Amino acid sequence: MAGERYTQEFKIAAVKQITQEGHSIPDVARRLGITTKSLYNWRTRYGDNAPEYEANQAQEGELKRLKAELKRVTQERDILKGGRRVLCKRVEEKYTFIKSRNDRFPVTLMCKVLKVHRSGYYAWLRDPQCQRKKDDAYLLGYVKQFWLESGGVYGYRKITKDMKVLGETCGRNRILRLMKGAGISAQRGYKRRASYKSGEISMVAENHLNREFSVPKPNLAWVTDITYIRTHEGWLFLAVVLDLYSRSVIGWSMSDRINTDLALGALTMACWRRRDHAGVVVHSDQGCQYTSYEWRSMLKANGLKASMSRRGNCHDNACAESFFSLLKKERIRRRTYPTRETAKSDEFNYIELFYNPTRRHGNNGDLSPMEFENNYFRNQAGV
Repeated sequence: MAGERYTQEFKIAAVKQITQEGHSIPDVARRLGITTKSLYNWRTRYGDNAPEYEANQAQEGELKRLKAELKRVTQERDILKGGRRVLCKRVEEKYTFIKSRNDRFPVTLMCKVLKVHRSGYYAWLRDPQCQRKKDDAYLLGYVKQFWLESGGVYGYRKITKDMKVLGETCGRNRILRLMKGAGISAQRGYKRRASYKSGEISMVAENHLNREFSVPKPNLAWVTDITYIRTHEGWLFLAVVLDLYSRSVIGWSMSDRINTDLALGALTMACWRRRDHAGVVVHSDQGCQYTSYEWRSMLKANGLKASMSRRGNCHDNACAESFFSLLKKERIRRRTYPTRETAKSDEFNYIELFYNPTRRHGNNGDLSPMEFENNYFRNQAGV
């Protein structure tokens, strides 16, 4: 399909259909909806000639890296020529030294050699005496005054209120920072015995899906989950992302480790395939992969909305569980996988060559997910 991008895992699995399964390039290209030129390029990179290709790429990359390293080392050597022990001097003198040579060497490299921050250098260029520090010194005088008048018992909250009564505009976080820097703090009470109480149930994200499995169009709600596949080499983990409109598997990833990268790989493939994904609800359970900082950052970066059920409630993720049930009933339990690679190839065959383009789904009026979505877009084009 024109305009789509594919992950490396997808490309490798597609090439295996040619090199291992014996299918022709035009046949695989037609079934996957991609151009034959792309498949030829993928075969060169990931097929039998992959070692030679990777070796050439590695050699070129290493040569480029060595040239850059030589240039950097040469510049680092020349920077300190005529420096007159600048490394032992104060920060302001280092900034002056950098300014005198910024037409010969990169500022970033000179800051690294002299062990100063680049942002500090540019701030010094704008104003050697920062106004922020002047204001902090002015406010700190009042902070110490109010703290001494209280007998050394006031904390930053009460001192902030005193500052506002005086007419000074400043936030309590700034007062807290000034007090910490001056080494003054509030008078605290006696230490209490620790108590162990059960807190409120942790909610990383609200349940925006709320078991609304019927959606009027694609790219409104996705569900994602992870399952286990047994092989003779050990467990293989499969993460999928389904579009609730057609129950199509729009993203998947397989690995021998059940970590955050596994879930992110499936979500990345889904975002690449569905470019119009802003505001899509992505529902998952509260597993550590989906509550991690990387997962939430990925959702935020792509404009996706996180949705989660409460702990122990898997009903909102029934569509993903239903797909895993079909996969295991129709394919996995009828096979014996000696290696993880064999399992990966077989699951790729089921998802991309059978389930999405061919298998009839009861939710779609006995149409395949791909055909059901194509009908929707044809109707929208006709309207």
